[in-house]
Amino acid sequence: MRFRSAAREDVSLILAFIKELADYEHMLDQVVADEATLEEWLFDRRTAEVIFVLDDEGKEVGFALFFHNFSTFLGRAGVYLEDLYVRPEHRGKGYGRGLIVELARIARERGCGRLEWWCLDWNEPSIAFYRSLGAEPMDDWTVYRITGDTLDALAAEGQASGAD
Repeated sequence: MRFRSAAREDVSLILAFIKELADYEHMLDQVVADEATLEEWLFDRRTAEVIFVLDDEGKEVGFALFFHNFSTFLGRAGVYLEDLYVRPEHRGKGYGRGLIVELARIARERGCGRLEWWCLDWNEPSIAFYRSLGAEPMDDWTVYRITGDTLDALAAEGQASGAD
């Protein structure tokens, strides 16, 4: 199995994969990313990375978008997998497992302490796949998020108070 890191000229392909994943997750209406934004954050600011998995003809059939997080308890970085997607016609051929194995290899090569991700509760096929890899759900944790107007209001409070 072959992999390659995304390059700037892959931005349209990355966006296509993101939209396909969002459609699968019934969240396509939530995708506001565009090519310019992805190019800025992935290649100018370098805040995340993308790898592709290639089929026998060298065509990209899946992708993983990931970035480093940090565990204070471990005292080292981890790899956080934001998106993993394999096109439906290529599922069941080991490409998803290959992407996870490659991410594990990258994490160990970089000295990271863990590889983690979220999965939608209804996504039973993915849950079964992740469990087959030995992944364990973190049942003791709840994800919290602040976005949009709430994020703007909190940021404005910080600006008004002069907080650093």
